[in-house]
Amino acid sequence: MLLDVIHVTAKADFSLLLEFENGERRYFEMAPYMDQKPWVRLKSSHAFLGAYVENGTVTWPGNIDIDPETLYECSLPEKSFLTVCPDIAITAST
Repeated sequence: MLLDVIHVTAKADFSLLLEFENGERRYFEMAPYMDQKPWVRLKSSHAFLGAYVENGTVTWPGNIDIDPETLYECSLPEKSFLTVCPDIAITAST
């Protein structure tokens, strides 16, 4: 399902708090991606914190973005303790 991101808050621990057009708030862990192109350019927390929403997805200065389907499918519902996307072993606790 393709849902647009309507709000993002980037955290210094390389996580994103996301709000989607359906009202869902979800948590996405970017740390597993931070050594891969193009996101490696965001490894300074200052650069990562520059995230904003454009065209329904999360974007950073320098024309860096991430697919909104990935953001939705590999994120956790707010306050969830479930593990998703086991291929990169993302877990969260609140």
